[in-house]
Amino acid sequence: MLRILHSLPRTHKLLLLPVATMVTVLGAQKLLTTFNDFSTPTTSLESVLVPLPAGSRPGVPSLRHAQTPVADVIGRASRALDATREHIPLNDLTATEIVDLDVIVAAEASIAAQPTEDTFVPLDDGALHMAMVVGTLASNTFDSPPTQSTLADTSVASDSEIGDATSYDDYAIELGTFDDISFLNLELAAEETFVPEWATHIVASGETFAILAQNQLGLGYSQVLELLANLPDQRLLTHWQAGQSFDYKLNAQGELLSLRMMKNTREGVLVEREGSQFAVTGIQRHGEPVQRLYAGSVSGSFARSAQATGLNSGAVTELTRLLEQKLDFRRDSRRGDRFQVLLESDMIEGETLDSRVLAVQYEGARMDLTLVRNLTDNNFYTPDGSSLDPAFSRYPFEGSYRLSSNFNPRRKHPVTGRISPHNGTDFAMPIGTAVTSPATGRVERVGNHHAAGRYIVIRHDNGYRTRYLHLSRPLVGRGDRVEMGERIALSGNTGRSTGPHLHYEVIVNNSPVNAMNVELPENRSLNGESLEAFKRQTQPIMVALQSGETGTISVAQAGNDEEDEG
Repeated sequence: MLRILHSLPRTHKLLLLPVATMVTVLGAQKLLTTFNDFSTPTTSLESVLVPLPAGSRPGVPSLRHAQTPVADVIGRASRALDATREHIPLNDLTATEIVDLDVIVAAEASIAAQPTEDTFVPLDDGALHMAMVVGTLASNTFDSPPTQSTLADTSVASDSEIGDATSYDDYAIELGTFDDISFLNLELAAEETFVPEWATHIVASGETFAILAQNQLGLGYSQVLELLANLPDQRLLTHWQAGQSFDYKLNAQGELLSLRMMKNTREGVLVEREGSQFAVTGIQRHGEPVQRLYAGSVSGSFARSAQATGLNSGAVTELTRLLEQKLDFRRDSRRGDRFQVLLESDMIEGETLDSRVLAVQYEGARMDLTLVRNLTDNNFYTPDGSSLDPAFSRYPFEGSYRLSSNFNPRRKHPVTGRISPHNGTDFAMPIGTAVTSPATGRVERVGNHHAAGRYIVIRHDNGYRTRYLHLSRPLVGRGDRVEMGERIALSGNTGRSTGPHLHYEVIVNNSPVNAMNVELPENRSLNGESLEAFKRQTQPIMVALQSGETGTISVAQAGNDEEDEG
C-alpha cells in the first residue's frame, strides 16, 4: 500500500492522504472484522448473481490489466457498490468488474445480529465506498498489465505453493509508517520570485498610446506626458498605424518596466523605468553583410531584364544610373547582351536591407564594361583603376581661337534682332579647322538642321553632353565610341550663320551651361598605393564574377580560394 502511494505523483498523494488515513484507522479494521465473521460456519450468505456470457468466469475486482488513473479506480469501486442497491445492465459491466458482494452484506448482517463490546459500529455507505477504493488501489492497479504467461502460472498454482509464499523484508523500516510522512514531500514550497517577461502588443485600428498606457501599462496621464517628452521623436508613439507592434515588460504590480518599439528594422527606442522616471535609449541594429551574384541577358528594356533576375527596384535604379555613364541603353544595348551584378546587403533577422552594387560586368555586342566599387571612396572604377569621371577638356580644339560670342541666355539674335538665348560659346575659326572631343563618350546624334547646319551630339561617360553646330563635315557616325582628343568634325559656316565659326555647347542634367566657367570633372583615376589597395580588394570580386555561380557567395572566401590556387 505504501509502495503504491510512494509511486504516485505529488498531486495524487496529497489528495489520497486523508482518505488513506481514514480507511487505515476505520475501514481496514472493519474489513478484517467482516472477513473473520464471514469465515465462521454459522454465517448465512446471500449472493448477487449476474449472468455472464459463455466462456466468462467471475473474479475478484482487479484492475491489473490496465494502467487506470485514480479517478477510474474510484468509479469502478462506485459501480461495484451500486450493484448492491439497484440493477445494472449486463452490457455496462465487464468480466473483471463482476464481484461476489455477499461478503459485505453478510458481514454487516452478522455484526448487527451479534453486537459485542469489541464490535465496531457498522460502516456507513461513505466509509464502505472508501474502503473499496483503497482495496482496489491495494491490488496493484497501477502496475503493468499481466502477461498471458503470468495469468496461466497463477491459475495453476497449488494451494501449498500459495500458503508457503512469504517475505522476510522489513518494509516498515524502508517505507516508514503513516506517522512518518516525509516520503510525501509535503514541505511548503518557498514563494516564487516574480520574473517579468517580454510581451508583444499589436496596434489595433484607432488605438492611441495615451489610452493604452493607462489601461494596460499601468501609467498615469502625467507619466505618459513625461515619457513622450523624453522621446527623440514623439511620432514613434503618437502616429501609430494598425498592425504595428511593440514589446513591453510589466512588474508584479502591472506597471511598465520596459518598452521597446522599432521605427524600422534598424532603428528604434528602448524605454526603461529608473525609479519614478523613464530613461530612453536609441536602438541601432547592425546587420551581417551578405553578397549575392545575379546574372541575366537583355530581352527588351535593360531595367526589366535586370528585375527579372531578382534584383530589387533600388538596385536596378543604381545599376542603370551607373551604366548610363558609359552606355546608352536605347542605342547601344542589344537583345542577348549578358550582364552580371554582385550585390551586397545587410542581413538582419532574415531581412535584407540597404542593398548596394559592388560590381557589374556587361558583355554586349557594342561594348564590354566591368566596374567595381572602391570601398575606400565609394566610387566606381574599372579593374585597372580608371575612373568613370575622366578629365574633361575646357576647349574642343587644339590651338587658340578668338571667342566671338559668349554664352548669353538674354542675347539679341544678330540676324532677326529679337531676344533669342545663346546657349553656347562661339569661336571664330577658318572653315575646315579640326574639332576634337573634350572627353571620352559615344556619338549620340549626327544630323543637319536649317538653322544649326550640320551638327553632332556626344554623350560623355560622366553624363555630360556636348553639341557642335555649323560644321562643314562630320568625321564620326552615330553610335561611334570616341576618346578624349579624338577628331570628330571640321568647322564650317552651315545653317543660319554670319561667318565661319564653331558653336560649342555643354549640357548638364539636360540644361545648357556656360562651357567657359562650368566645373568640369578632373581625372580621378587611382595610382600608387591607392591603386594597389584597390586591386587587392578587387581580386576576390573578379573571381566571383568569373565563376558565374549565381546566389549567395562569400567574397572573402573567393579571394582565399584564388590565393590557394596560386
